[in-house]
Amino acid sequence: MRTDFCIVGGGIVGLATALALLQRRPNASLTLLEKEQDLAVHQTGHNSGVIHAGVYYAPGSLKARLCREGNQQTVQFCVENGIRFELCGKLIVATNGQEAIRLEALRERCTLNSIKAVSVSAAELRVLEPRIKGQSGLLVPGSGIVSYPQICLALAGRIRQLGGQIVLGSRVEAIAESGSEVHISTAQGATVRADRLIACAGLQSDRLARLAGLDPKVRIIPFRGEYFRLPVTKSDIVQHLIYPVPDPALPFLGVHLTRMIDGSVTVGPNAVVAFAREGYAPASFNMRDTSQMLLYGGFWKLLKRYWQSALTELQTSLIRSRYLAECRKYCPELSLDDLLPYPSGIRAQAVGPDGSLIHDFLFAESNRMIHVLNAPSPAATAALPIGQMIAGRALGEPNTATADSSPGAVAGDACAPPRA
Repeated sequence: MRTDFCIVGGGIVGLATALALLQRRPNASLTLLEKEQDLAVHQTGHNSGVIHAGVYYAPGSLKARLCREGNQQTVQFCVENGIRFELCGKLIVATNGQEAIRLEALRERCTLNSIKAVSVSAAELRVLEPRIKGQSGLLVPGSGIVSYPQICLALAGRIRQLGGQIVLGSRVEAIAESGSEVHISTAQGATVRADRLIACAGLQSDRLARLAGLDPKVRIIPFRGEYFRLPVTKSDIVQHLIYPVPDPALPFLGVHLTRMIDGSVTVGPNAVVAFAREGYAPASFNMRDTSQMLLYGGFWKLLKRYWQSALTELQTSLIRSRYLAECRKYCPELSLDDLLPYPSGIRAQAVGPDGSLIHDFLFAESNRMIHVLNAPSPAATAALPIGQMIAGRALGEPNTATADSSPGAVAGDACAPPRA
């Protein structure tokens, strides 16, 4: 099979990139390969469905801009394609004086990022959310909820309308780049010859880059985010998305209450090291995934840096009452009986050799390939502008680079700890 562009990965970033390429090059041929039998099976299909406004990102940073643009474009895409969404707003709740101080800093950051945010007193908080407890809050009206798998189905429909081909159940097992094209071989026996390859492989991104002969430097360490669903009788417990104030000393954001587009409410996630990149059950174990993680020096440096946080997260995973305690900080009426089973998610966290958590977009590139090694939150919200940015890079358009484009380069974007 011969094609102008080959996309590997049927999550929201891969689909958005494919659509952007076909919109820029209407007569081009494009083939998207996805190893699963459905689209959006992994990170895209296991997130909380939040349309983020960009509260946490450094003013003027790439992530702040992409999130703001992504919020607007996601809403517009939903309107155009008849996809249900709701801008219910996010309420960040401070439960003590120290958090209240950090909350004020977040309000100032919102102002600098041109994001509407309203400070809320304790009395106003009780009016907005009578069942939530806190000293103060920050209301961000522009945050919302949606089903990202539904967006992916609409993206796939648009891609096919523009002549793109999507091949499911097609696992890439070899990549070879020559001077004139890239050869992609699949486990199913097919060979794709492409002018350009763009890999948006998420949890397998570092492996795919190495398969292509690149040295990504970083390693994907999987973190499982465990959620619970509240009973139907408590589906009206909140009217907004209820988020904690992030602690800059901790690597992840912490548990929160999330209204879902289907009417349910979830709490979570925590963030525990997973022993299988695609193992969503708590006891999942994959020998290859685990051995590669344990043999990576960056993992042990990360653990040394955050061992206290790791221990706390492990305790919340193993002891449900500890998990409940995190929820009850701002929703005291919850009980153990309210924590019902809900599917976990796996975060593809890129970790550097020095043990650093990579919070920014990360690419490995060659003459004919772009490998998206890290597409952190808010990747789902910002998928449409991210796809446009990647398409621009693939086509050599000016002003689309985020940083040094050499393999393993990290775009320099200081940001608060992302959510899992």
